[in-house]
Amino acid sequence: MLVAGCGDSGFRPLYASSALNGSDVNEKLAQLSVAPIPGRVGQRVRNELIFESTGGGYAKEPVYRLEIVLTESISATLVQQDGNSSGSVYNLRATFRLVRLDDKSVALQGNSYGRVAFQRFDSVFANVRARQDAENRAARNVADDMKSRLAAYLSNAA
Repeated sequence: MLVAGCGDSGFRPLYASSALNGSDVNEKLAQLSVAPIPGRVGQRVRNELIFESTGGGYAKEPVYRLEIVLTESISATLVQQDGNSSGSVYNLRATFRLVRLDDKSVALQGNSYGRVAFQRFDSVFANVRARQDAENRAARNVADDMKSRLAAYLSNAA
């Protein structure tokens, strides 16, 4: 009942169909070309964004290109008295630019962040796996944040 009154007040759901006098955000997201991002985490972010923007279907003719630069770091947490760290935080920062392909102008730019804690173990394999899981979760968080921001921008773009 609350959503039904949104049309009168000027508000509408972000993913509303074009039948509500607005353009379909999902169609605009499918017109997004995501530039390659170096590294394993970059590939994860790119794959997440491509899947989220197309829903697993085919992409449309691109209108925008999304360019992303990643910065990664590890912060030690839970430092013990002997100086060893039993936990870490994987930090991922994505600086992005949304470029219109017709005139090469920057339509939107910003930063997205992902911070994921993971535990350190005695086993080398367990440490590698824990870090990879943290990287994957941070990549997913960054991609979700960027998709939401892109959808909000594209829902209002002409």
